[in-house]
Amino acid sequence: MKSGVAYLDLTGSGNETAAHLLHDGRITIMFCSFDSNAEIARIYGRGTVIRPDDKRWRELIAHFPKISGLRQIMEISVESAMTSCGYGVPRMGKTGEMAGRDTLEKYWATRGEEKKEQYWRKHNVQSIDGLPTGMDEATTPSSENSTRTRS
Repeated sequence: MKSGVAYLDLTGSGNETAAHLLHDGRITIMFCSFDSNAEIARIYGRGTVIRPDDKRWRELIAHFPKISGLRQIMEISVESAMTSCGYGVPRMGKTGEMAGRDTLEKYWATRGEEKKEQYWRKHNVQSIDGLPTGMDEATTPSSENSTRTRS
């Protein structure tokens, strides 16, 4: 991959990004500044869904923290990037810890791997527009990479 980025995708209510990457591979990631600096940045590229049975899994998962609810890694080969003013983005203030919410991680930490795979089969095998996501054949990552402890 020339220039690329990757991010962890956690088990959630849908799996739209995986379905669309399987469909045509295109992806756009948008970053917005919600503080006093009005700015937007976008990354455009082609993406790949990396799951635990993929030969690249071990290489990529080593770059991420161990976390409950892990579903897959989205790897993006960046084709272009741009910024724009962001003047239409509203200002928002800090309402809590900067680390963000941990509700989803806590939820999956109490459910176990079997419940997570059942959830995938029920809610994550098809996008809302009917495209396959590839999750019907996916299995849970090894336990060494699926749980993170918080201090």
